[in-house]
Amino acid sequence: MQRTALRPRASAVALTAVLTAMVAGCTSEEAGSGGSGGGSGSGSGITVQTAQFSWTAAGLTNGILSEIAADHPDLGVASLATTQLDPAAAWAGAQRGDIDLLTEVALPNQQELADSASDRVEIVSETYGEAAQGWFVPAYAVEPGGPLEGLTSVTQLNDYADELGNKFYDADPGYITTEQNAKRLEGYGIGLEHVVSSEAAELAQLENSYSREEPIVLYLYHPHAVFAQYDMVQLEEPTPYTDGCLTTGDGACAMPSYSANIAASNDLAEQAPAFVDLLTDLRISVDEMEEMQKSVDVDGEDVSTVAREWVDAHADQIDEWIG
Repeated sequence: MQRTALRPRASAVALTAVLTAMVAGCTSEEAGSGGSGGGSGSGSGITVQTAQFSWTAAGLTNGILSEIAADHPDLGVASLATTQLDPAAAWAGAQRGDIDLLTEVALPNQQELADSASDRVEIVSETYGEAAQGWFVPAYAVEPGGPLEGLTSVTQLNDYADELGNKFYDADPGYITTEQNAKRLEGYGIGLEHVVSSEAAELAQLENSYSREEPIVLYLYHPHAVFAQYDMVQLEEPTPYTDGCLTTGDGACAMPSYSANIAASNDLAEQAPAFVDLLTDLRISVDEMEEMQKSVDVDGEDVSTVAREWVDAHADQIDEWIG
C-alpha cells in the first residue's frame, strides 16, 4: 500500500467536448507582462496564444514561462496570452491553429487529443514524469482501530461499503480519469456509488470527512496540494496498467502513472525557435510542483508570485537551458 504525506494530475477532459468559440473571442488574460523580475515585457517579440487548463499546476507552468520570457527578450516572446480551456477544447483550438502552446499535457491521458493535432502541434518536452494517480483513503481510517482497518486493496472496497456510505468520490465529470474510474468500478465489480460533480466539491468532501476523522475513498493524483494538507494512503492495485485496459479492455487494472508535457505548434517553432528550444529543456519536479501548489492552494499566495520565486531560485539553471 503506497502511503504519502505529500500530494493526475490531473487528468484530461472528455474527448467529446468541443470548442464553442474561436480562441480570439474567448476571455483571455495576458500572463507575464514583466512580473517582478525586471524583464521589459513590452519589447519586441510575439504574443503566444496559450491554453491554460483548470488545475493549479498549469497556471504555475504558464506563469514560470511568462516570467522567463519577460527576463529574456532574446527568446522572441513578448508575452503569453492565456485562455482557460479544457483539454479537448484546447486541442481543438490547436488543431485549427488558434492555440500555439499547451503546458501540463497529461500523457497518456491526452494522447488521443494530441494525435488529433499532430500535423500542427508537437510534444516538445516532458516537464515531469512518473506522477502517480489512483484511489486514496485517509491514513487514520486504515490504521489499527480505524473504521477501514484491514483495507489495503481496491478489490476490498465492497467489504467496506457501509463504512464508506456506499460512495466513491471523484472529480470533474469531463475528466478522462472520471471516465476511467467509472470503467474501473464496473470492471472490479465495485458497487459504490460514483459521486461526480467537481474537483472543488470532491476536495470539500475530503476536508469535511478528514475534520471528523470519518472514512472516505476518492480519486487523487500527484502533483496536488492536498498531499501537503492530509496524510493519505493509496490503495493497492492487483493488476498493473496495460495499454488498452481502460479503453477497449474491461477496466479492471491500475491507472497509469502519467507525465506532464509541453506541446508547441509548428508556427511557434518557426516564429520563436529560441523559446521552443527552452521548452525542450524545462524541467519542474513533482516535489517542486507540489510545494508551489501548496503555496497557492493552501497558503493563498498569488500564482505569479510563486512562479517568480521559482524562476529566481533556478536562475542559473535557466541560463544553462537558454545557453
